[in-house]
Amino acid sequence: MANGSRQAAWEFFGLELKRCREDAGLTQVELGLRVFVSGGYIGQFEQAIRKPQLDVAQRIDEALQTGGIFERMWRSLIDDHRYAEYFAEVVELERTATKICEFAPSLIPGLLQTPEYARVTTLALNPFVTDEYVKDLVTARTERAHILDDATRPEYWAVLHENLLRTPVGGPAAMAQQLTHIASLIRARKALVLVIPCEDGAYPSMAGMLSLMEFEDAPPVAYTETTFSGTLLDDPAVVKRAQRTYDLLRVAALPPEASLAFIESVAEDYTRCASTT
Repeated sequence: MANGSRQAAWEFFGLELKRCREDAGLTQVELGLRVFVSGGYIGQFEQAIRKPQLDVAQRIDEALQTGGIFERMWRSLIDDHRYAEYFAEVVELERTATKICEFAPSLIPGLLQTPEYARVTTLALNPFVTDEYVKDLVTARTERAHILDDATRPEYWAVLHENLLRTPVGGPAAMAQQLTHIASLIRARKALVLVIPCEDGAYPSMAGMLSLMEFEDAPPVAYTETTFSGTLLDDPAVVKRAQRTYDLLRVAALPPEASLAFIESVAEDYTRCASTT
C-alpha cells in the first residue's frame, strides 16, 4: 500500500473511531479512561496523527462494543507477512518519524543494511527457508531503508558497538561493502553514526538494542527487541529513561569524525583481507 493510501486509510480509522465514540456518548477523556490511555491519545488516533497499538485497538472495540472492527482495521493496515507481528507497527511508525535514534550492540540496524548483509543474517536465523522467502525479507528491509533517501527523511542517528563491525557477516568482501555503504550514508549526511570501541569496556544498554522515534505531532516512543520478541514503549516515564540511556550511549561513543574514520579503517581491513583470499 502506498504511503498516501495508507495515510488515507488511517484517517478513515480515525473518523470511524470518532463516530463510534460520539455514538456511545463518550468524550475523548472518558474513552481514554476505559482503554487506559489519555484523552489526548484518543484525539491523536482520531486525527490519524498517531496509530494505536494492537491491545489498545482491542480495548477500544470492547469499550465501544464494535464487534472487533478496530482490531480488524488495525491488522489490515499494520500486518505485513514480511515482518514479525511485533515489528510491523515499528515499520509503520518509521514512515512518519521525524527523528530515529538506534543503538545496536551485535547486528547492524536494518535501515543501514546492504542486501547481502540482510540476506546472510536472514539465512543464519532461517536455514531451511526458500529462496523466495529470503528474497521477500531482504526486499522488505531494503524498502524500509528508502526513508533515508526521501527529501523529508528523518534525522537518523545510530550508535554501533565495535563488535558488530568486527563480525565478518558474509565474509570480508561483503563486510567491506557493508561498512563502505554506512560510510557513504554518513558522508552524504543522511545518517550520523557513532562507534563505541571494545576497549571502552562496559557501556550503557549492554543487554540489547534500543530504538527511539520522535514525531511532528505525537509523543516519542521507544522500542526494544530480543531474537523472538519486541516491545514498543510509549509510557512517558519509560521513554524518558530510554532517552537518558541513549544520551549516555552517545557520550560513550567516539565523536562523529573519529567514528567515520574508524568505520572506514575497518572497511579497508576487510578489503585487504578479501583481496588476499
